[in-house]
Amino acid sequence: MKSIALNGLWRMKIADQIDQHEALIPGSVYSALLADGTMDDPFYRENELEAFELLRKDFTFSRSFDIDIDTLNTPSILLCCEGLDTLAQVTINGQKVGDADNMYITWEWDVKSLLHSGTNEISIHFDSPIEYALDAYEKSPGWGSSDATPGFQHIRKAHCMYGWDWGPRLPDAGIWRNISLLLIDQARFESVMIHQEHSENQVALTLTPEILGDAQTTWTAAVTAPDGKEYAADEDGKIIVEDPELWWPAGYGAQPLYDVCVTLYADGVKQDTWNRRIGLRTLSISRDKDEWGEEFCHIINGVKVFAMGADYIPEDNILQRVNPERTRRLLEDAKLANFNTIRIWGGGYYPDNFFFDICDELGLMVWQDFMYACAYYDLTPEFEKSITIESIQNIKRLRHHASLALFCGNNEMESFHEACIHARMKGDMEAFAPSAQHHHADYIKMYEYLLPSLCEKYAPQTFYWPSSPSSGGSFDNTGDQNRGDVHYWDVWHGEKPFTDYHKFHFRYVSEFGFQSFPCLETVESFTLPSDRNIFSRVMERHQRNQAANGKILAYMSQTYLYPKDFDQLLYTSQLLQADAIRYGVEHWRRNRGRCMGAIIWQLNDCWPVASWASIDYFGRWKAMHYAAKRFFAPIMISALEEGEVSQNPKINEFHPEHIERSITLCIANESRADVSGVVHWALRNPDASIITSGDTAVTVPALSSAWLDKLDFGDTSVTATYASFSFEVDGKTITDGTKLFCAPKHFEFIDPALTARNEGDDIIVTAAAFAKSICIQSDDADMLLSDNFFDVNAGETRVKLLRGSAENLRVRSVFDIA
Repeated sequence: MKSIALNGLWRMKIADQIDQHEALIPGSVYSALLADGTMDDPFYRENELEAFELLRKDFTFSRSFDIDIDTLNTPSILLCCEGLDTLAQVTINGQKVGDADNMYITWEWDVKSLLHSGTNEISIHFDSPIEYALDAYEKSPGWGSSDATPGFQHIRKAHCMYGWDWGPRLPDAGIWRNISLLLIDQARFESVMIHQEHSENQVALTLTPEILGDAQTTWTAAVTAPDGKEYAADEDGKIIVEDPELWWPAGYGAQPLYDVCVTLYADGVKQDTWNRRIGLRTLSISRDKDEWGEEFCHIINGVKVFAMGADYIPEDNILQRVNPERTRRLLEDAKLANFNTIRIWGGGYYPDNFFFDICDELGLMVWQDFMYACAYYDLTPEFEKSITIESIQNIKRLRHHASLALFCGNNEMESFHEACIHARMKGDMEAFAPSAQHHHADYIKMYEYLLPSLCEKYAPQTFYWPSSPSSGGSFDNTGDQNRGDVHYWDVWHGEKPFTDYHKFHFRYVSEFGFQSFPCLETVESFTLPSDRNIFSRVMERHQRNQAANGKILAYMSQTYLYPKDFDQLLYTSQLLQADAIRYGVEHWRRNRGRCMGAIIWQLNDCWPVASWASIDYFGRWKAMHYAAKRFFAPIMISALEEGEVSQNPKINEFHPEHIERSITLCIANESRADVSGVVHWALRNPDASIITSGDTAVTVPALSSAWLDKLDFGDTSVTATYASFSFEVDGKTITDGTKLFCAPKHFEFIDPALTARNEGDDIIVTAAAFAKSICIQSDDADMLLSDNFFDVNAGETRVKLLRGSAENLRVRSVFDIA
């Protein structure tokens, strides 16, 4: 099958204007107007407001293209639009081709009869996505997230483009993926299903092609192993791979990929080829019963693994800026921080093929939500038809990927329905939305019948889960900590102390998070100097979670001294975020086996903003991402402290007599091999001098955690001593940490007299005393180091420069906050 690309330079016209603008396709209204300078950066200050109003208008994209007589003689010519965002009417040479109303669908129309030899004209008119949503909401005002434009759920378009509690209201429109003409002779592949059957020392692959066209066809298939060995399909479409190299998530093994090539013939003439890369593995979710209830964990090749990662949102509100290079950097940075899992959140869009290709290569398991989030949906016949096509297309597109761990019906909707049902049972008959009862019925039809049926038919080897969070469906206690997955938000939204994480032993935490501000350079990208106060209008426009800045300050008041300037406040907010998430992850990893997943909300941003992200819009690591590299490390030592009264927001006065001066060390081993080494611990003064210390030899079995004996430090000062600990294997420290017995604001830090110098690609930090959360900066805000925001016990520490430049180094720590 051949194709003619229609990407490239188009013309774009705003409905009520005469002027036309050049538009590079794939592209959009915003990308075209930004490229020719007509539009100001919508991310700067409050420009979002004007950009939003622009999308109340309609727009038309058009271009001409040439067709020769030989092309016209092709038996079938289809217009293939891989992504139209969203409400589109397509014409060719002034004649209607078809209408589109779902950005997640690939639209195809037979256009041969509309074409002629020579120059042809294609035009795509886009209706305003804002006016459509508002009008639909007026007619059917079902409940939906209040952070988004009302009515967003009535259009199959990335919900977050209408705004979210971390994103702007910029509902762009345009041709967001490739557009082309497909030249079809007699037949073509629609897809190929690959079924894997694993047995000792071999994997049997059964290929089932789905062929479009009426011609009599034959096909051949071959698989090429990573070592170059080829395996051909037999007459039943089966391929036996001997001594297979299995695919593993990052941290558990390698990611060998096999090339699959299927070729289609009609009358002996090649018609089409289907080329993909696959990994040989079994991958599902274990829900075995156990002493605590029912486990929920990924099981790959028979091994139960602890999911460590974050939730992914669209990388940019202007989708044309997302490309393989940018996505690869983000996902490589996730793997660099020891992630093995990425959850695709249901309020964005199904990622591009290259996203999954990269995850296959890096060993990142993908939890894929279907695109529904935080809303009630009207399951009309038209809506059901649209989402059925959407689901089938995306299931078929993604099902072969080694990284695909599961499909999930939606984000947070079962829990909202359950809350509504409980409220109505208590007499609140208007809970959440009018007509809530029919929405409950629609929910069951969509997520517990339609979607699982489609997954079973088109991806029978991929696990389906009805919602996140869920205990398995049917509105059955979605917050049960002993079953399924949970979203835990009492820390942050509930303003509970960080230590509250220790009260819960969830089976799999698919969302939990804490906000921080981005670094100063990122803030400077959208502000004037006069805006740089967190309660300024511009800063609040770039903080979409209501009252969040106040929450950051409230938590800060419990933990750190009040920062002396704006830059220190940004830095301190990032320390808070890292502290909060570390408390949760360390606790859950200490309880491996009971808890088997910690997925942080969120990995990335779609614009420069204060948010829960660990990597900001420009790809700059926050303190939390560096912390994740440590607390997601395969071998991790941590300390369970007693007390920590100062973390409790209910207690405003510091009472050292309430705090027990003790810790219990634990080593989590998420590798597939036992590890033996020596634990070193010490009780130290603020100058890092040792008061008392000890060593313990320990062996930690594979895929487990091991506790050491409790260390009780008696009546030592809680404000003038701290504990340090490390785990040494073969003479090398592979994991370490420190523990204060009070909040940092009360600790008697002394000036560590920090300095930093370059030695090639190494940066050496020198400290004269204990220094907490050392932050190394340079003139290059994009500088990436092997470690940052770390603690030192005085002396020299060496880190590697991984990206960017290290000119004009500066270094600070908690001592410098006030």
